[in-house]
Amino acid sequence: MKADMYNKDGQIVGSVDLSDEIFGITPNEAVVHQSVVAYLANQRQGTQSAKTRSEVSGGGKKPWRQKGTGRARAGTSRSPLWYHGGVIFAPKPRDYSQSMNKKMKRLAMKSVLSAKVQDKELFVIDALTFDEPKTKEMVKVLDNLKLAKTLVVTADSDRNVFKSVNNIATAKCTTVGELNVYDMLKYDNLLVTKDSVDKIEEVFA
Repeated sequence: MKADMYNKDGQIVGSVDLSDEIFGITPNEAVVHQSVVAYLANQRQGTQSAKTRSEVSGGGKKPWRQKGTGRARAGTSRSPLWYHGGVIFAPKPRDYSQSMNKKMKRLAMKSVLSAKVQDKELFVIDALTFDEPKTKEMVKVLDNLKLAKTLVVTADSDRNVFKSVNNIATAKCTTVGELNVYDMLKYDNLLVTKDSVDKIEEVFA
């Protein structure tokens, strides 16, 4: 499988071979869905906490006698029905994390990469470097390629590229090592450097 390779000016300067094993499989939607659910679950801190009626301070004394007052019986002023009372089924710290085995993670990544190629949403650029962080230059590159909501993928962390992308609301920059299914689905287009393609094939082969 081949894909056109562009330069910063949006011109086709060649082509790049894409591995059928990674960029040409039939996407597995079930595994992709499970990967997204696991990713979002793993983002949750699980530190929420509230006190039940047994944990709220006070409420040891019976507010009034059981009978004869005309009011409803009450055994504690910390009932969930009362102001300053405990919380019914109070949330407690818990671990929301989900795990997936390596085979499924790889299959999910390959499925999304293949889907991007099939939908013509994957663009390969020969190189992406800046002498200094410059948002205007990055916007110009995206305009030349006619890309809107875009995830930019570099082989390694490049400070100038990251800072150039950071101020663009409709774009995000990441490295191959931090690439995930959720981000690839969130952004309409995938802009990868030639070095990134080589590294992706090396990692997921």
